[in-house]
Amino acid sequence: MSSIELKPGRERPVHNRHPWIFSGAIARGPSADADEVEIYSHDGEWLARGLWSPQSQIRARIMTWKYDEPIDGLYFRRRIANALSMRLKHPAYNDANAMRIVHGESDLIPGLIIDRYGDYVSVQLLTRGIDERRADIVQAIVDLMQPKGIFDRSDPEMRNLEGLSSSHGVLWGEAPPETMIISHPTGLRETLDLDNGQKTGGYLDQALNRIAVAAYANGADVLDCFCYTGGFSVAAALGGARSITAVDGSAMALDALQNDIKLNGAGSTPLEIVEADVFKLLRKYRDEERRFDMIILDPPKFAHSQAQVDRATHGYKDINLLAMKLLRPGGLLATYSCSGLVSPDLFQKVIFGASVDAQRDVQVIERHTQAPDHPVLLSFPEGEYLKGLVCRVW
Repeated sequence: MSSIELKPGRERPVHNRHPWIFSGAIARGPSADADEVEIYSHDGEWLARGLWSPQSQIRARIMTWKYDEPIDGLYFRRRIANALSMRLKHPAYNDANAMRIVHGESDLIPGLIIDRYGDYVSVQLLTRGIDERRADIVQAIVDLMQPKGIFDRSDPEMRNLEGLSSSHGVLWGEAPPETMIISHPTGLRETLDLDNGQKTGGYLDQALNRIAVAAYANGADVLDCFCYTGGFSVAAALGGARSITAVDGSAMALDALQNDIKLNGAGSTPLEIVEADVFKLLRKYRDEERRFDMIILDPPKFAHSQAQVDRATHGYKDINLLAMKLLRPGGLLATYSCSGLVSPDLFQKVIFGASVDAQRDVQVIERHTQAPDHPVLLSFPEGEYLKGLVCRVW
């Protein structure tokens, strides 16, 4: 088996069980066609075993710290079974048929995402080593979950960093229906298109946050920005909102929102659907002096690389500043960032900067993170990507 030798002093993250080995930490590496690699310290101590990614800045991802644990079919079956068991034991998911089953590094399988949507499973195979083991992964999913079909929704951007081509389509079994209905742990139902929807088909990480925000919606005029298929809008309608204005740039997503409002029995709430660029629309509403009691900001990822973080923080500040100006005194701002490179501390500083420029007093009354089916491994804090603040704006 191939091996890599770390530079002096670079073994500490491995001892701390962080799963990534960056190119700059490696003194000696294997040939480009290597697959599994044994990881050694500079003085010859065996540290771990991982999978090699010659085209990525993350050159190796550690799969095990046990010398006698091979990375084979039994390995994936064991790790996926452990992850599945954790979800099924969580009380929030007793009546849900949609959840994340494997959250990559945080479930000790770097480069693999597995999501369940009803009778179907959607996966992302994001690294070269994981992609080459797709047969073992598919077999483990079939044995443990008995789906009707397994669909590949691998993120093309992530695969490009690995030197992999795009991967999209049926991996096993039958293709999912064009539209399907899932049930979230909160009881909300959602219409999904696994073939064309965002991420692996939909957004599972905000499931509990939607209900938490909806608790403040009674009697409120709500503006839901970047609403996609309207998970927050549906929850707010069920929470007693007086009116809802839902904004997104996707006509397809907005059509699904209208279906989901009816699907969840919330069709009596006055609903204004707006297909628009959120940044431009917020400025238009500011100029028109429109006011709301609650504004929800749940934008897509603004920072895909470290080089984009500065631009992303300007974007977050811009939309939050505009939102604060649109809120009536005492109004509620629920604001989120799913950019993992923007830390919770940095995100709060951005919101603080927006409050200063808006000349509004802002209280943080709740802090949100991703749902419990997206756990965060303590040795891998990068797994905590979603952060949110629920604020009272005066």
